[in-house]
Amino acid sequence: MNWQNLMQMALKSLRNNKFRCFLTMLGIIIGVSSVITMLAIGQGSKRSIQAQISEMGSNVIMVFPGNRRAGGVRLSASDMQTLKIKDYEDIRKEATLLRLVSPMANSSGQFIYGAKNTPSTLYGVNCEYPEIRRLEVEQGEMFTEDDLRSLAKVCVVGQTVVDNLFEPGEEVLGKTIRFNATPFKIIGVLKKKGYNSMGQDQDDLVLAPYTSVQKRILAVTYFRSLYASAVEEDESQAAIAEITAILRRNHQLQAGQENDFEVRSQEEISQMLSSTTNLLTVLLASIAGISLLVGGIGIMNIMYVSVTERTKEIGLRLSIGAKGNHILRQFLIESVFISISGGIIGVILGCLASLLVKKVAGWPVFVQPWSVLLAFAVCTVTGVFFGWYPAKKAANLDPIEALRYE
Repeated sequence: MNWQNLMQMALKSLRNNKFRCFLTMLGIIIGVSSVITMLAIGQGSKRSIQAQISEMGSNVIMVFPGNRRAGGVRLSASDMQTLKIKDYEDIRKEATLLRLVSPMANSSGQFIYGAKNTPSTLYGVNCEYPEIRRLEVEQGEMFTEDDLRSLAKVCVVGQTVVDNLFEPGEEVLGKTIRFNATPFKIIGVLKKKGYNSMGQDQDDLVLAPYTSVQKRILAVTYFRSLYASAVEEDESQAAIAEITAILRRNHQLQAGQENDFEVRSQEEISQMLSSTTNLLTVLLASIAGISLLVGGIGIMNIMYVSVTERTKEIGLRLSIGAKGNHILRQFLIESVFISISGGIIGVILGCLASLLVKKVAGWPVFVQPWSVLLAFAVCTVTGVFFGWYPAKKAANLDPIEALRYE
């Protein structure tokens, strides 16, 4: 008996039980569509995070004061005053793998214009900071080195601050806003960036010369952090080693002594977030994969029922010369056909569900070709695996016993 005849017999048997066949497919359909949708959500989230980190500068390196014990008490980073102007100047002069460096002295408070006010953060930085963090001045200009030297009371504002303090369409360049009691003249407006993957509003900020913030606002001589940009993303780790060596020398730290600072890179943050999203993706796909397992059990169950119902038919075919392999192949064909058909429908529904999630919920989704192939391959293997035992049982039936079966 050739494969064509076996295919025809298998399809005829399935057509005779259309509704039961569809219900059996349903488990596979739900399983495959769930796996594709969950993987699409996971991959979309991962790509969204990577894109937003790239927008912030993939080769950005950040230096923060570190935790340290003093008198048996561990001080937090906010209490540390270890990053000085000499550290910034030495890093800028000596680090060969850094392209840009900016200090930061920031303070949160109320910005006031006329009768309006809004809470935001004032970041004291230098002229290189916007390029490090991929910020663009859309209107006006960035402050200059002369402004840094003269402690000028000028600032560049984010779009959220503009929206909260000024009327729509109102000219903001040249206007003076107050941070608490200190006036700052607006000389530039940053291009809108929106929210990042952590839900932070990237437009809710005000940039000013770090010298002005240090002396006029905070009255300090240290920095809250340093931001730098490596010459190449691949050089980030080597650049971190350079910064670490310079700071350990400046802070007179001996070999084996704990650093009083922390150096991080966007690459590390990206890897951490990617590993988290990968873990969530695997978790979601595993949960959805349970549906495939249930679908496979459904196939096995229905094939057992089919073998029982067709015991006399099987016995008759065996008695007139059909071989056990022919019976085995026929039932395997039925099982695989149910599984593959359900897989195809599941793939289509999974892709449609992913698009629906993107359109309705606004979540980032990305359907990768390998996820479709994986789901399709799994459902095929499911059909063979769960259909094999019932098919083998049918092939091993004794013809005489099968003919006597009631």
